[in-house]
Amino acid sequence: MRFRFRSSLAGRFDVVWVVVSVAHFTVAAFGGWSIGEGAGMSGRELFAHSQNPWGVRHLLVDHLRGSAALARGFGEVFGAGEAAEFLGLVHDVGKGCCAWQERLGVVEGSGGRVGVPHKEAGTVLAARVAGRQLAAVVQGHHGGLPDQVKVKEVVAELRGSSVVAEQAREATAAVARLVPEAVRAERIAPPSWLAGVGSAERRAEALDLYTRMVFSCVVDADYLDTAAHFAGGVPRVAGPVDMGALWERFRVRREGVLAARGVSPVDGVRGRVFEEAVASGEGERGWHVLHVPTGGAKTMAGAGFALRHAVRHGLRRVVVAVPFISVTEQTAQVYRDLLDPEERSEEGLGVVLEHHSAVQLEGEGAEGAWGRLAAENWDAPVVVTTTVQLFQSLFSRKPSAMRKLHRLAGSVIVLDEVQALPDRLLVPILSVLRELVEHFGVSLVLASATQPAFWSLSQLEGVPRRMVVGDVSNLFEELRRVGYEWRMGEGVTWESVAREIAEEGGEQVLAVVNTTRDSARLHRLLTGEEPGVVGVGVPVWHLSTRMTSGHRREVIEHVRGELKAGRPVHVVSTSLIEAGVDVDFPRVYRAWAPAESLQQAAGRCNRDGRLGEGRVVVFRPAGGHMPKDLSYRAAMDATAEFFGPGLKFPDDLEALGAYYRKRWALQGAGSRAMGEEIQEMRRRWDFPAVADAFQMIDNAYAQSVVVVRPGRPEVEADIAALRSPYPCGPEPLRRLQPHMATLPRHEVARALGAGLAEPVVGDLVVWRGFYDPVRGLDADRPEDRGGFVL
Repeated sequence: MRFRFRSSLAGRFDVVWVVVSVAHFTVAAFGGWSIGEGAGMSGRELFAHSQNPWGVRHLLVDHLRGSAALARGFGEVFGAGEAAEFLGLVHDVGKGCCAWQERLGVVEGSGGRVGVPHKEAGTVLAARVAGRQLAAVVQGHHGGLPDQVKVKEVVAELRGSSVVAEQAREATAAVARLVPEAVRAERIAPPSWLAGVGSAERRAEALDLYTRMVFSCVVDADYLDTAAHFAGGVPRVAGPVDMGALWERFRVRREGVLAARGVSPVDGVRGRVFEEAVASGEGERGWHVLHVPTGGAKTMAGAGFALRHAVRHGLRRVVVAVPFISVTEQTAQVYRDLLDPEERSEEGLGVVLEHHSAVQLEGEGAEGAWGRLAAENWDAPVVVTTTVQLFQSLFSRKPSAMRKLHRLAGSVIVLDEVQALPDRLLVPILSVLRELVEHFGVSLVLASATQPAFWSLSQLEGVPRRMVVGDVSNLFEELRRVGYEWRMGEGVTWESVAREIAEEGGEQVLAVVNTTRDSARLHRLLTGEEPGVVGVGVPVWHLSTRMTSGHRREVIEHVRGELKAGRPVHVVSTSLIEAGVDVDFPRVYRAWAPAESLQQAAGRCNRDGRLGEGRVVVFRPAGGHMPKDLSYRAAMDATAEFFGPGLKFPDDLEALGAYYRKRWALQGAGSRAMGEEIQEMRRRWDFPAVADAFQMIDNAYAQSVVVVRPGRPEVEADIAALRSPYPCGPEPLRRLQPHMATLPRHEVARALGAGLAEPVVGDLVVWRGFYDPVRGLDADRPEDRGGFVL
């Protein structure tokens, strides 16, 4: 069997044919589950999928062996090649029965579902050979990983004489004649490293992640082989990447960028940070902490460390995860500028993949199946994504979210702005990160100017910590560039803050607030849109997640240009701007927030050290909005104890460490309030319960919408591709990311009912209503309020 591999390093995709041999095993009676002759199936071709646009059906034997070969290649990276291959080989065995084959002929061309169960036969084969836990991989390869009770029920039912049991036996007999290696007597041993895992609890948690990673191998292989059939080609799988060549390209281009940039007073410190990071990249694999103040060129240092570390240890990928989409966009652009080839391939792919779409693609019927094939699989040397996307995928149970997980094995993962990880999920997050490092060949970098005191938590007990840059205290002293003022009295209002900005703020001001509603209100005050309020009289820009990511990117680039030219510019933003967005204001206003947010906002002030001292004004307005969950309240209580008038400034390292310990103590560090109940579910291998409990963002709240702004006809073409009756792969969703904004689900539901939005695929909708050219999807200024009444 032949597969085409592609290399993205040179910018052109050279075709290399690789011959894959699949080992054959002896057909055997299967532990009392006898395999007889399939009624009416002798000598008949079996199909896995209907006709592609060229009228060719997908042979089941080709699909099973093709998926198995791909899955083996994916699983070998972490020692699961044999298990992944076998599960890929048996995942669709159930399609071999007469009922399934006949229904395929009936629904072919209509886009309808076959409707005959086909997962059960492979589930039984998997349970006998790989164990009941890994049998969940086959049972869940369409609908999602089930719990162990469900797998046990399926295996028990198929011992009986039900219709499903008879169909499973018939299918297995039919497939065994064509693919004899699908039926074997030898069991597949568990991973060898499992014996070295200490406690029973740790072993159960490690097996939970192992199952998820094997599941990822199988569903990605299944989707790639299926998509190749409907595209009339072969599976597109990226070949090995020369990390040494990428490092050399990065080094040369970085020198060019620095030569073209103006001189800054902090350039010497930044250069020293980078050199230390690169030197640290030659060190041992494991947990690494990159603690650098804002303005210390942390992104560049992290990239240098990751690439050198990948070269040193033969790692195959760099995955960078950041908390906000705005930072994803900026970080991805930095990596693209330094790593992408000069010319793109015909497929339009480069070295760097940016992925932040949160579209849910699962569903029933043909639409759901095609949607899953459009899911991202991170098949690129450098992936820039969000922490939400990374961890939501690690704790999901759905194939479309999980198909990319196996790409994490043997990689460097850089968690940027790690202070944004939610307290209520820290226990499972730290646990799964530890497992990735110890069992899946991952090296981890925790990067932040406000490093949480993670090593005070029991989850990291005994874990070695390696500092990427030394003498952090001195580094903070060298890069201290701002002073703080406090507006915390009872008379502080949005109006008083707006008046102060207008009268005393100067020509270049950034104001950061806590919610999209607050940002819209302050923006209207500063622009004079509110009755009785005089605006600042200069351009005021706006940033929030209710704007498309492309729109935000345009605003940030424009603001940077205005700042550099010394022209008047004011910006009102939610917290999305404060975690790594490279802007430099002489004066910043920050609504009262947790200590790390105050310091991160200060990082947008006097960033390049060109002023004697920048000013950060912290204000607590009457009527300001804040999240109301337990962890946020604990963070605010701890902040009030250590920071404010007469107390410490937010960049005091000793106070910041005490703040984190107090904040976690208020919640019961390591308790159920911080996610311990999810660990209990993981130990039971209850994948549906884990997925329901682990929500970094409430999925009942947030939903992605595509906005077609003027002059962008290509957006409609990608929407049409996603609605096509044939699968399109992940490319249209990749291209649509810059055109997506986020809305509460109840607003989307009302817009759909009012005809202001239309479904696309999964839960993605296209917005057809008004889009404010400055504030985007302004909740207080909908196109038709009457249309939003259900």
